[in-house]
Amino acid sequence: MRLCGVTESDARRAVDAVWRIESGRVIAGLTRVFRDVGLAEDMAQDALVAALEQWPGDGVPRNPGAWLMTTARHRAIDAVRRRERLARKVDELGHELELDRGESVAADFAAEVAAAVDGRIEDDLLRLVFTICHPVLSPQARVALTLRLLGGLRTDEIARAFLVGEPTVAQRIVRAKRTLARERVPFEVPEGPLLGERLASVLEVVYLIFNEGYAATAGDDWMRPELCGEALRLGRVLAGLMPGEPEVHGLVALMEIQASRSAARTTASGEPVLLMDQDRSRWDQLLIRRGLAALERAEALGPPGPYGLQAAVAACHARARTGEETDWARIAALYGELARRMPSPVVELNRAVAVSRAEGPAAGLELVDALAGEPALKEYHLLPSVRGDLLAGLGRMTEARAEFERAAALTRNGRERALLLARAAGC
Repeated sequence: MRLCGVTESDARRAVDAVWRIESGRVIAGLTRVFRDVGLAEDMAQDALVAALEQWPGDGVPRNPGAWLMTTARHRAIDAVRRRERLARKVDELGHELELDRGESVAADFAAEVAAAVDGRIEDDLLRLVFTICHPVLSPQARVALTLRLLGGLRTDEIARAFLVGEPTVAQRIVRAKRTLARERVPFEVPEGPLLGERLASVLEVVYLIFNEGYAATAGDDWMRPELCGEALRLGRVLAGLMPGEPEVHGLVALMEIQASRSAARTTASGEPVLLMDQDRSRWDQLLIRRGLAALERAEALGPPGPYGLQAAVAACHARARTGEETDWARIAALYGELARRMPSPVVELNRAVAVSRAEGPAAGLELVDALAGEPALKEYHLLPSVRGDLLAGLGRMTEARAEFERAAALTRNGRERALLLARAAGC
């Protein structure tokens, strides 16, 4: 069944939305068969091209995700048939090329592909994460490639997440796929010591996926809930896989508590609602309870790591019935500890916000101004946004307006831009 009468722009938006949600599943299913991440992505991209060609004219399918998966499967089967025909031609010329099952390979392969993409894709997604996080790749390449393949993010969106240039990220992705193919990295979840070695990178990947869903870097939507859900699911699977690792539970706690605010983070028409203005009765209490329970498990297993500390910050917000009841002094102290454990200008910016709430905007502004020369924050829209908020708190409205306008010019999210411009006008 298809939805007819859609415009080309509607169809293209539908293609983009489906790709965001389904691309990771398609690529993971095909990687199990091909054992080649780059080739699997190529097949998935072929399906995307087919959607871009067909949906504007034929209409958007009733189940677009299934359509994309089926089309990718057909592309994979066609590819192996072409390979089989080529092999026969080579044999006719007297050259050797091994085929596992002779002329039946295409039919058998079709069944194998169907089983792969129709089966339990969840396990394949986890395998894909650990495969991409293999030590043959640099940490930056692991994260970038996973965001590309599993999260369906464009190169420019990944660059925003890393606070680096788009060409740099593009090069990392291309080189990473070539390296995985060249080194024949197995498509599996590692066991024993290898599992622990790759865990930190996997956790970083999962949280970056969550963050892209929680506050989209670009587009017209403030949130992309499907990415938050995918990151949460992967985090919960990891917690079951490694129940004795405190940072796994810390990350799950952090994501559960942050996700609990989702319903209150936007208005009915999709405009963002800032944390202190949210209706806390709309926070999901089940997710909060799950998050606090995961935090307790993490704390019981050992001293908190970076994710455990961030989860403790989130718990301070979750336990406060109103914004005014928030324990900002404890949050500032937690960010101070996080800065010692994981030095970062972004962490320092968050600490400045907490200090401003605990000690006043002047104290926070002093910390923010100390970050003005940080190269990593040069194009980071939250730096002028925070500075504008602090200047407004000090009554310096002209300066605050300029900072909000600068932040609006830097962000690529339409909803966030509108919010920042509204705050500038309010000054």
